[in-house]
Amino acid sequence: MSPKKGDPVAPPAVGEEWRVRYSTNEAIKGWKDLETRATGNLRRAWETMRNDPGPGPGKPTGRHHQLKGSMAEGVHSGRSLPRWQIEVTGGDRVWYLLDVDEHTVWVEYAGRHPKVTD
Repeated sequence: MSPKKGDPVAPPAVGEEWRVRYSTNEAIKGWKDLETRATGNLRRAWETMRNDPGPGPGKPTGRHHQLKGSMAEGVHSGRSLPRWQIEVTGGDRVWYLLDVDEHTVWVEYAGRHPKVTD
């Protein structure tokens, strides 16, 4: 979905920050919904994706980790990438693909806990 008049402007990544991009139109819609329901938590999730989205000291945690099994990877632009999850609230999640080569986080889902992981 292309930006339009009135849409927020995302700040550019600087230094070691990661670019955070939408992978699907559904992620855009889900993100906007989460903005109205969990603003502070969603901001912290965005900051995690921007600054420390992948494996490292203190990771994984119960609220931020790579998914397991068949959900552990996803495809973006024909490439298989690790799929991570951030628990925004008890019932809300953000899923993203971690593209280390491009230093980019691809948000593919934002919203209520997906039933596929139950």
